[in-house]
Amino acid sequence: MSAAADRIASLDSLPAEELIQQAETALQALVTIMNEETTLLRAGRFREAAGLTAQKTQLAQDYVVFARSVQRQTERLTGEAPASLERLHKNHDSLATQMAENLRVIATAKTLAEDILVDVADTVGQKDRTRTYDRNGEVKLPRAASARGIAINRAL
Repeated sequence: MSAAADRIASLDSLPAEELIQQAETALQALVTIMNEETTLLRAGRFREAAGLTAQKTQLAQDYVVFARSVQRQTERLTGEAPASLERLHKNHDSLATQMAENLRVIATAKTLAEDILVDVADTVGQKDRTRTYDRNGEVKLPRAASARGIAINRAL
């Protein structure tokens, strides 16, 4: 049996309360780090938020492993620990809310960064723009040709 199969079997054989408790612990850790990332992004502290990515990914993977085990064992858990299972479901709903907020803030930060880069490219391209009129009395330059490239100093 592979290491992954061994881990799945060991999780599936845990007592109901212990499995649910481990799933809740993983869930809470994931919610906490997502909240921290959201807070940092809102504050414009993008580097610090980016530093949480690896940890957030690992916590998400851990939680998925527990969630799948809970799904496989739902019938048993319902019989042995119904109140704890209900609590886990409610906590899972809070994760969905936190994830939606986190994704909204990430999308806003991404859009903002893209808008800034487009504005910089347009500004840089202004100096290369034709300042004379064509036969129709218009100054034309395709947007794609407005800037031939820009350099970004990532050390700042």
